[in-house]
Amino acid sequence: MIANILLMSSPAGGEAGNPILSFLPIILMFGVFYFLLIRPQSKRQKESEKMRSEVKKGDHVITSGGIHGTVEGIKDNDILLIKTATDTKLHVGRNAITTVKTK
Repeated sequence: MIANILLMSSPAGGEAGNPILSFLPIILMFGVFYFLLIRPQSKRQKESEKMRSEVKKGDHVITSGGIHGTVEGIKDNDILLIKTATDTKLHVGRNAITTVKTK
């Protein structure tokens, strides 16, 4: 289908058309994909990384596995000690945190 469109857009008589005009729809599609898909996803990723880096002792967190708890301590800046409602203490990686509620 794309080949048919490119063939129909070329001028008759064997003259070569402007190559930029033939690639313009593809360039526009990449622009639309960038602004609708890629840019918002990278923005969300930066916000979640910032949220994870600002976790501190006393924050209520929810992990990606659905565990709710309160941060009791931070070890090696990558491992959080989380205390759950049943007084169970878990070591959880900082990347597993999905939601933070500060007090």
